[in-house]
Amino acid sequence: MLNFTIRRLVMAVPTVIIISLLIFLLLDLAPGDPTAQLPLTIPLEVRDEIRLALGLGDPVIVRYFKWLQMMLVNEPLHALEQVTGWNVAPDTQRILSWQSRSPVGDIIAQRIPQTLWVVGMGYLFGILIALPIGIISAYKQYSWFDQLGTFIAMVGFSVPVFFTGVVLILVFSVWLGWFPSMYDTTLRVTDWDSFMRQVRQMVLPVSVLALFNAAQISRFMRASMLDNLNMDYVRTARAKGLRERTVVMVHVLRNSMIPVVTVIALGVPSVFSGAIITETIFRVNGLGALLINAIYANDIPMIQTLTFIFAVLIVLFNLIADVIYGILDPRIRYD
Repeated sequence: MLNFTIRRLVMAVPTVIIISLLIFLLLDLAPGDPTAQLPLTIPLEVRDEIRLALGLGDPVIVRYFKWLQMMLVNEPLHALEQVTGWNVAPDTQRILSWQSRSPVGDIIAQRIPQTLWVVGMGYLFGILIALPIGIISAYKQYSWFDQLGTFIAMVGFSVPVFFTGVVLILVFSVWLGWFPSMYDTTLRVTDWDSFMRQVRQMVLPVSVLALFNAAQISRFMRASMLDNLNMDYVRTARAKGLRERTVVMVHVLRNSMIPVVTVIALGVPSVFSGAIITETIFRVNGLGALLINAIYANDIPMIQTLTFIFAVLIVLFNLIADVIYGILDPRIRYD
């Protein structure tokens, strides 16, 4: 397993580099000008000097390697310096946002906590709800619980999140007044009252995301459990006198988790990318809203950085899913 992990990590390096090149070239070809947001009274000569100062006068390949160095070396060093206080990145060039003229890494670091609080909790609760529903629905196939779980999953997966979000706002915020309709990103948790306000404003966006994620994962869990419940090893385990709980929760569940792990692992990068629609509905200033604003403002450096981070997360969690396969099923050997 260790040799396989090392090989996959080595193979991930050229994959990430190729992805970064494609992202940079595609967005570089897109129309965009860092001086577009400036007042029209600024002379063309000053605009040209601004473009040259940002390195846009260099050839494409030179700009790519400069961006790659800032992305893979300079920004991590600055992040390490902010966390530890060590002076490891003195006067190194950073990726600047065309829209705010601030370092992209600092803006992303400010938005990550909001995304993890809302989208991360929604994904976590979705998993915790989906797994038991899928297990019980498969074990009690065609029962009232299975029928109810299937109906809720179909509704949760079929109805778009923007419609679910608006309905929850209308019912629980406008009519009942139980929860706020907008997320207050300036709220700081310092005592019990502020903690309860934080919980109340998280209920609606987390519920929308949890319903959508639970609907998808529970269907995979149910289908995988049904496939394994009819296997010969299950009949053998029952014939040997094992308790039904042991058969289902140990043997069947472990093998059934293999395809579900893929769905869960590949969904984790979406936590960091943010639920764009949900963040927009509830006014959550997370990474999803940051990406949308960057697209509207034609902020190419911000779009390049966010897209590259999401791509790296997908490659990373693909590797993590493959490693978990070997842990769940000892028959899977990569070495």
